[in-house]
Amino acid sequence: MSLTFPNTSRSYDEAGKRIRFVGHDGMFQISFSVAADAMSKINPETAADEAGYLAAFDIASNAIHVVAAKAYDRTRRSMYVLTAADFG
Repeated sequence: MSLTFPNTSRSYDEAGKRIRFVGHDGMFQISFSVAADAMSKINPETAADEAGYLAAFDIASNAIHVVAAKAYDRTRRSMYVLTAADFG
C-alpha cells in the first residue's frame, strides 16, 4: 500500500517546537512531526507562535505530505521528524 493522509488533524507540540500529524499505510499509522524552523523555511512570513505554525502547515499541507511520503518511502519507519533540510 502507499502512504495516505486521510486525517487532516494536526497539533502543535510546544515543548518540541513542532507540528504533529499522521499518515496511514494500510492499517499502520505513521507519526510525523515538522520542526517549527521548517515551517519558517516553507513560508518566511510564518508567525512564530502556535497559530502561525498551524496556519502555515494548513497552507502548505500538500507539499508537506509529499516530503513526508518521500521520507517514508526511503526507510518505512513508524515515526519521522521533518526538518528544514528536508524541504531543500
